[in-house]
Amino acid sequence: MKIKKFYVASCIFFGFLCSLALGNGLNLNGLGTRSLSMGGAFVGLADDFSTIFWNPAGMAFFKQKYFGFYGTDIIPNGSYRLSSPMPSGDIHVVDAKTESKHYFSGMLAYYHPIGRNFVAGLGVYTHSRLGTEWDGADLVGIANGNSTLKWSSRIGVVTIAPGIAYNINDILSIGAALNINYGMFDVAMHAGSVEPVLNMVIDLGQYEESMKGWGYGAIFGILVRPHNVLSLGATFRTASRIEFSGEASISNLSTLGFIIGGYDKVGSTDLEREVTWPVWIAAGVAVYPTENLTVTADVQYTQWSHQKVKPYGISDIDVGLGAYMLTDYKDSFYEIVINSLRPMFWDDTLQLRFGAEYMFRSLAVRGGYYWDPSPVPDRTMNILLPSHDFHVFTFGLGYSLKSLQLEIGLEYLNGKERNIPSATTMGDPLADPDWASAMPGIYKMHIIAPNISLSYRF
Repeated sequence: MKIKKFYVASCIFFGFLCSLALGNGLNLNGLGTRSLSMGGAFVGLADDFSTIFWNPAGMAFFKQKYFGFYGTDIIPNGSYRLSSPMPSGDIHVVDAKTESKHYFSGMLAYYHPIGRNFVAGLGVYTHSRLGTEWDGADLVGIANGNSTLKWSSRIGVVTIAPGIAYNINDILSIGAALNINYGMFDVAMHAGSVEPVLNMVIDLGQYEESMKGWGYGAIFGILVRPHNVLSLGATFRTASRIEFSGEASISNLSTLGFIIGGYDKVGSTDLEREVTWPVWIAAGVAVYPTENLTVTADVQYTQWSHQKVKPYGISDIDVGLGAYMLTDYKDSFYEIVINSLRPMFWDDTLQLRFGAEYMFRSLAVRGGYYWDPSPVPDRTMNILLPSHDFHVFTFGLGYSLKSLQLEIGLEYLNGKERNIPSATTMGDPLADPDWASAMPGIYKMHIIAPNISLSYRF
C-alpha cells in the first residue's frame, strides 16, 4: 500500500508534541501575575503564592497562612500561507488565519506554617494549556478540496503539587513538591490519502484523537538570602512521563479496509501513548538597589533533546537525537497505515528572563522581558500546534491593602516568522527521511495573555 504524501497527512500523529509556543515546548511560560509581570524572572525571588511552581524553597519564609488565586486568558493570533511555485508566478494554495479562541489557565495555592521552620503548601495549576483552531474552508488546498473538515488541537496538563519547605536558618531554605499531573489532549484534522492499488486514490477524510492520562514528577528548590539586598535561587524539576490512553478515528478508513479486504471495522481504535515532559533547571538572582526597587534575572534550561520512549512490552529506548513519539494503536490495521514511531529532532532551549518592580507606597509597577526560543526545527513544524521563537514583553500593576493584594498583568509574545521552503518536501521523502514530516509554508504568530491574581495573608 502506497501512502500519498499530502503536506499535512504525515504530521497528524506527532503534532501535539509541538506547542503553540506560549511556552517552552509543551510548557506554559509561568504562573502568577506578579512573577510574569516581571518577565518570569522569579526563581531567585520566590516570595509570593506562585513560589511552589517557581521555587518551592521560597515558601519556607512565609510566616502566615497564605492563599492565592491566579487566572489568565491566552489569546493566540496566527497565520499560515502556502504557495506553489510556477513558471508564471507563485500560486497561493493556502492563506489561512487561526480562529479567535481563548485558552484559560490558572492556579490556586495555599501555604500553612506547621512549625518554627517548616511550611507546608498545596498548589493546583495548569502546567500546559495550549491549542489552535483553523477554518476548514481556508485549508482546502491541502485537504483534497474538502472544506468541511475540522482542524483543531487542544492540550492541557493540570498539576496537583503538595509540598514542604524547611528554613535551615535566616539565610538558607530548601523545599520540594510532588507533581501529580493529569493530561488531556484532543486533535482533529485531515487524515490524508492512500493509494491501495495502482491509480486509485482514497481520501481518508477526518482524523480525530482524544486522550487522557496521569503522570508524576517532582520539583526541588533552594533559596539563599545572604544579605538584605540580594537573593539567589535554583530549581530542578524532574522529567514527568504521562501515560495517555484514548481513542483515534479516521472517518473513511472503513472504505480502505473494504478495498483491501478482511477489514470491516476499522473506523476507530483505542490507543495508548507515553509523552515525557522534560527536565527543567533554572537559576535566578534578585537585587534590591534601593528600598523600593527590585531587579531580577533568570536563566531557565529545558532538556527537550533527550527523551526516553517506552514501546509497550519492550524495554525503554534511550533517544539522544531529539524527542520521539511512540503510539500503540490497538487495531492492527492502524499500524499498517500509520508509522507509530516518529523522530521529532527537538533541541534543548535556554530562556533568558529579566524583570523589575518599583513600589509607590501601596502601588507596585512592574515590567519585564524574556527570550523564548522554540525547540521545534523546521522539519517537524506544522500548523496544528506551531512553535516560534518569541520576544516577550510583560507589564503589570499591584495594589496592597493590608493583607490583601490585587494584581493585573499583560504578556505580549511577538513570534518570529518562520518560512519553510516547499523545496524541502517536494522530492522523494525516502531520499531525505528527516524531512518526510515537514509542512512547508510561511508561519506567523503573536499572542496576548492578560492575567489577574488575588492573594491574602492571614
